Amino acid sequence: MGFDGRRVVITAAGRDFGRTLAVRLAELGAEVFLSARTLAAAERVRDEIRGLGHERVHAFACDLTDPASIRDFAAGVARQTDRIDVLINNGSRYLHGPDLLSASDADVVDTLASGATGTVLTVKNFLPLLLNSEQPDVVTMVSACGTGGHHRSDAHDAFYAAKSAQAGFTEILSKRLRPQGVRVISLYPPDFDNPDPLSEEWETTPREAGSALTAQSLVECVLFAVAQPRDCFIKAFHFEQV
Repeated sequence: MGFDGRRVVITAAGRDFGRTLAVRLAELGAEVFLSARTLAAAERVRDEIRGLGHERVHAFACDLTDPASIRDFAAGVARQTDRIDVLINNGSRYLHGPDLLSASDADVVDTLASGATGTVLTVKNFLPLLLNSEQPDVVTMVSACGTGGHHRSDAHDAFYAAKSAQAGFTEILSKRLRPQGVRVISLYPPDFDNPDPLSEEWETTPREAGSALTAQSLVECVLFAVAQPRDCFIKAFHFEQV
């Protein structure tokens, strides 16, 4: 499926799965507006993608714990385009540690701010650009940790709290934005393998019934949902954990 003409915003695209999304969507023809916590990290991915021959990619700094930084990111994108077709909320700080006492207060605040407050404010600030699109979609990488009853991750309690907040936000957002034609799509993956999208491993990583979930499959879920006719609102993808 091609993404020619689609304009896509991706948060936290300086590394890991955000970078994977940016690379793959650019390869499919999307114009990509990517952010990272530092401009240098975003520019590294931008330059990497441009080196592959995809020129329509733009880099921005965005600290999801800082409301002013989120506003500046949205304003910077708005200076370059009058619409956004897909907003991908990928950013959320991961915090390890099954012991509540293992994290500092600052780490807890940072984790909740990036995953919960950051997601709400990103959607809020990009909503005017989304509403200018004829095919607006909001995609949020939540986590199995945002699913009620899930307890199999070694993530810290604060990460569980942030993901639960994301899940509650996207649930109500889906209902309230549907009358305006905005589809809200959430993914709830467990831990997954993320091979380099530019490596041979991307094509050779096993994807069989007994294999761990892969970034390739998550990308394909996003592409599938966004490609559906506009009367098809796929609200969420939930995954069995091996």
